[in-house]
Amino acid sequence: MAELTILRGSERLVYPFNAPRPLSDVLAESGFAMPQPCGGRGVCGKCAVALEGDVSAPSPAEEKAGCRLACQAVLLGDAAVTLPEERAMEQIETGGGTAVRPVRPMPGEYGAAVDIGTTTVALKLFDLASGACLGESGMLNPQTAVAADVMGRIGAALSGGLDRMKAQITGAITSLLEDACAQAKLDPARVESMVITGNTTMLYLLTGRSPEALSHAPFEADCLFDETLSENGRAVYLPRCMHAFVGADITCAVLAAGQCEGNAVSLLCDVGTNGELALWKDGLLHVTSTAAGPAFEGAGISCGCGSVRGAIDRAWAEDGEIRVHTIGDAPAVGVCGSGLIDAVAAALKLELVDETGAMEDDELPLSNGVSLRPQDIRAVQLAKAAIAAGIETLLEEAGVDEDDVRTLYIAGGFGSHLNVDSAAAIGLFPEALASRVKVLGNAALAGAAQLLLDTEKQENTRAIASLARHVNLGGNKKFNEHYMDQMFFPEE
Repeated sequence: MAELTILRGSERLVYPFNAPRPLSDVLAESGFAMPQPCGGRGVCGKCAVALEGDVSAPSPAEEKAGCRLACQAVLLGDAAVTLPEERAMEQIETGGGTAVRPVRPMPGEYGAAVDIGTTTVALKLFDLASGACLGESGMLNPQTAVAADVMGRIGAALSGGLDRMKAQITGAITSLLEDACAQAKLDPARVESMVITGNTTMLYLLTGRSPEALSHAPFEADCLFDETLSENGRAVYLPRCMHAFVGADITCAVLAAGQCEGNAVSLLCDVGTNGELALWKDGLLHVTSTAAGPAFEGAGISCGCGSVRGAIDRAWAEDGEIRVHTIGDAPAVGVCGSGLIDAVAAALKLELVDETGAMEDDELPLSNGVSLRPQDIRAVQLAKAAIAAGIETLLEEAGVDEDDVRTLYIAGGFGSHLNVDSAAAIGLFPEALASRVKVLGNAALAGAAQLLLDTEKQENTRAIASLARHVNLGGNKKFNEHYMDQMFFPEE
């Protein structure tokens, strides 16, 4: 049996394995999974490592990247790998929504609300008698080591990775619960109830259900949840999803926003890897989803990163230059989603990037060692075009003019740190709606908390789902036309 010596900072582990094996598989098994936003295709470079020993020759992708990649290298015998230092995520959104007084809480003294996002996972711990939040915790979704988006994970699940991804997410929830309970000096065993929300794919992977139905047309989910399970002695409620790609997270966000409680036309937008939209008009909730990709989460960007210490989270134009701010005021290590949008907006204002996305130079410097490249600008164009075209198509399908929309709700962790003016400047949503934005924070988590503290609200979520009308963007001629138009940035 061969051995892999794994080094990261002061950590050192010798892990036995049967050769030959892909390096990424051995790292995942040993608890050192590397991020693979590109799904292991060797094009994002996020799993770069220092590798020596009895290993395969560099692949074409590694030769192009100029480094060894965990997703490409194969271990043939004894080897040693040095991993980059792990950076903790510092801006995972757990806030949002209003406080809820317990009315008919789930059973037990203590409970937790969980939001499984495609990129991050967040948890809040509650006293079910008083409604007090006793602790909260968040982390990167460990499934990002498999793929950055839902389709990549669906493919991985159908290729034998379902059990691994179920273990990853259940392990993450356990870790977050332990962390939140430590804050409250509480034994996790005393947490008897839990509400776990997320998009439809995330709930499939959580429950170990094959996502085969989500992998091909007509993309009709064979399970929309709205069920209570018993896990480790806990009652776990999984809220109702609306569609294969409009999940329980949006149901919970609509609940938290109170979007269906009045007559005013409103639009809810959860901007993330899987952009989800909900438009309320005349008693109907028009919903859709659009694959924005992981650019807004900092993935797939040459210097992209999550919301870690040193990430550029804000940027602006000043005295003819782009100025930046980093998380923790630390030296810049990369750019996260909010900083990326700010930087592109600033570059447009300074005419360093034109409306077609063309750059004046081959690089757009942001800070020492951190810059944007033409492919990064293109990634932003693709992502923002998907969201903007989705909004435009949804408005048309519902017969709504943008002037009729009274409120634009921005939900999700990314949206919480979004500069509204920058988002409008790059054309993420119509400029006319910028003055009507209401930022909700993690509305999915807030909605899950409401369900935890008042079980009667389960009926509200069922009503919300019953009012939903799904608008399919796949093969939609209007969407395709809008998408091409929205690839351009707005002109001044």
